[in-house]
Amino acid sequence: MPESSSRVAIVTGGARGIGAAIAQRLATDGLAVAVLDLEESAAKGTADAIAAAGGKALAVGADVSDSAAVDAAVSRVAAELGAPTVLVNNAGITRDNLLFKLTESDWDAVMGVHLRGSFLMAKATQKYMVEAKWGRIVNLSSISALGNRGQANYSAAKAGLQGFTKTLAIELGKFGVTVNCVAPGFIVSEMTRATAQRIGVAWEDYLAAAAEKIPVARPGEVEDIANAVSFFAAETAGFVSGQILYVAGGPKA
Repeated sequence: MPESSSRVAIVTGGARGIGAAIAQRLATDGLAVAVLDLEESAAKGTADAIAAAGGKALAVGADVSDSAAVDAAVSRVAAELGAPTVLVNNAGITRDNLLFKLTESDWDAVMGVHLRGSFLMAKATQKYMVEAKWGRIVNLSSISALGNRGQANYSAAKAGLQGFTKTLAIELGKFGVTVNCVAPGFIVSEMTRATAQRIGVAWEDYLAAAAEKIPVARPGEVEDIANAVSFFAAETAGFVSGQILYVAGGPKA
């Protein structure tokens, strides 16, 4: 079993928000981190922050829904940082609308990033994990997997990731690879700020309304999600696999 200091992680959607927090937390845990995002220039900010804090990171640009781009990106990570044995599938987009307004392109775009992207990234990295007889895959779902008005595409994709997680846990377990899923609740991020703006609600009012529905009486922070991912990625979590952890401030969405 490799030591943390010799492990290499890939975090997709790592340029900002939850992804950036996860990348920085894994670097603090001692991993070398490939920060992958659609544009390498966007990922560079997170990678530079990790390096400035004394960690090791690489910014990589790739469209996770493009198989050739994914294969090239993973090969580059293996060549420049080492064999990736930790994968965090965090990349995501929203194209929210009610069903009668939802377009085929909005449906396909969301499925492409969340489901196809996670499939392609897992497929490209699993060989390194199987060879090492050790690996960690953490997929990012959402409480929206339980259903959320105006998010038929996003909810379906996030629910699909839960089934994907459980199946990979069964397939890869005998190779020393665990596969788990973190499902965030309301998190303060660029995405939630954009949602407030889209529906025309002042950010402070939007935050207050969200907090009223959460038992711990506060919105989540990106670090809350990073902490959960850190647990699943750790050496000590080797007997935890196929699990969905709702990080939502309470027992219900």
